[in-house]
Amino acid sequence: MRGKKGWFFALVLLMGLTPVAFAAPAQQGEGSSSAQPSEYVVVYAEGVAPAAVRQALAAIGGTVVRENAAVGVATIKTNNPNFMMDALQQPALLGAVRNRPIGNTGPRELFKPDEVEQLPDVVDATGVSQPERAQVQAGAEPLTDLQWDMAMIDAAVDGSYAVQPGTKEVLVGIIDSGIDASHPDLAPNFSYELSRNFVTDIPEIDGPCEHPTCVDPVDVDDSGHGTHVAGTVAAALNGFGMAGVAPNVTLVNIRGGQDGGYLFLQPVIDAIVYAGDIGVDVVNMSFYIDPWLYNCTNNPADSPEAQMEQTAVIVATQRAVGYARARGVTLIASAGNGHTDLGNPSADSSSPNYPPGINYPRTVDNSCLIMPIEAEGVIPVSALGPSKAKADYSNYGVEQVRVSAPGGYARDFFGTPQFQAPSNRVLSTYPQSVLEARGLLNPDGTPRSPFVVRSCQDDVCAYYAYLQGTSMAAPHATGVAALIVSQYGRADARNGGLTLRPIVTQKILERTATNHACPEPRMVDYTIVGRPASFNAYCEGSPDFNGFYGEGIVNALTAVTNPLGNR
Repeated sequence: MRGKKGWFFALVLLMGLTPVAFAAPAQQGEGSSSAQPSEYVVVYAEGVAPAAVRQALAAIGGTVVRENAAVGVATIKTNNPNFMMDALQQPALLGAVRNRPIGNTGPRELFKPDEVEQLPDVVDATGVSQPERAQVQAGAEPLTDLQWDMAMIDAAVDGSYAVQPGTKEVLVGIIDSGIDASHPDLAPNFSYELSRNFVTDIPEIDGPCEHPTCVDPVDVDDSGHGTHVAGTVAAALNGFGMAGVAPNVTLVNIRGGQDGGYLFLQPVIDAIVYAGDIGVDVVNMSFYIDPWLYNCTNNPADSPEAQMEQTAVIVATQRAVGYARARGVTLIASAGNGHTDLGNPSADSSSPNYPPGINYPRTVDNSCLIMPIEAEGVIPVSALGPSKAKADYSNYGVEQVRVSAPGGYARDFFGTPQFQAPSNRVLSTYPQSVLEARGLLNPDGTPRSPFVVRSCQDDVCAYYAYLQGTSMAAPHATGVAALIVSQYGRADARNGGLTLRPIVTQKILERTATNHACPEPRMVDYTIVGRPASFNAYCEGSPDFNGFYGEGIVNALTAVTNPLGNR
């Protein structure tokens, strides 16, 4: 990682950390006289064998129920009301974190939703007429004319598809809310055999369990977020609906997210490690780790316990990312929707965002990290609108953003009839079941929302939704990275597929991105009625590299035809 933040990782890797306990702000259970069972995620001290950790845990009343020995993280259960205090005395433990949701992939009213990435509840009971359509180019998918995002990055029948549409030998992992593999545009590329669900539904978070075990099958998505991401990466080039950036690669659902939108630490770590173990080539991570938006190790506004918890999140995530990257996984993440210069953050009023009502305002600085966005070895992506302007919501910064990609920007072309038009957002695959549950379809299956598109062929219909967010930008870069591995990868003896060193994939991705200079004036005024001036953003850097665009806008065609780009 560029800038000051690299110093922390150097200390972690070179010196290790003093064994300490990590705790959330005070809440029910800890230190009480009742001995109700509790769960924690423990992080092993560097170099300590799992057997020694189990012995230490047994001594303080902890039992391992789930372990990832590869990176030294485990979930434990205990009846010890003083577990955190006792864990402090155990040299075998680097830390312990109360087991609770720590990541957010999408909206749920029960918790803090990401307002940017919500599918709007705009309905018309009489039905919504389909948008006026341009004539589709011969050989293109039926919805191609609605995909301004693919046109921007030259992913088309006369672009990258004609040269390299990807190969089934390349595996792309989607760590998210799941993938609806019944969707006609995703089914051809979905791997049931390799997909895994590391999540158990929790009724308090996700609503009633749909299955007796509370573990969803690997081919469902009750949120919609993961399905939308997967379609942008690899919707099939099959004459139906739309196509993704890499329409012939293999999609692997590596589910780490709850139906309600949050992620637990253990499933996320397990998902990243699993990607490394099976030889996944590229992983998309369109989420950030909660409950802390910014993870600060020594913020005076936080209690010592809160500081230690945030340090634990950083260390555990970095271990998993390092493990996967060492095994050939290129990891790509959304830069976040906080309209913030990540190299110069100043305030965080949303943390901790779970459980509800315990967050407090605090000042943050450049030593604080959003994870996994700012983990060493992860490629953060900023979001652009149809005009190639940075979306007002998108985070930015010369220390973090490596490339940019279409993410949608509802207010692009402000002052024109297209203002707030659905078509300014990114269209991608979406589960019919989620649309039905939200009341966005009429009884005859026609959409009730202008943000939903239906495409039918031979009595088979499928649905697509317009969303915006950096979660929509990252999968464009993930798709281009998958094409790079398809074009330049070598045989992978582990799984019979292809592989390419992540540093090589990243270099080609960045070198072949289309340079885009900062706007003039560099301070962009995003102020509109009801929008504070704090959204305004200053673009720092040169035409070759700057905080809005990084190395440039990813380009699928250049990536597979000229790996040196224009450098």
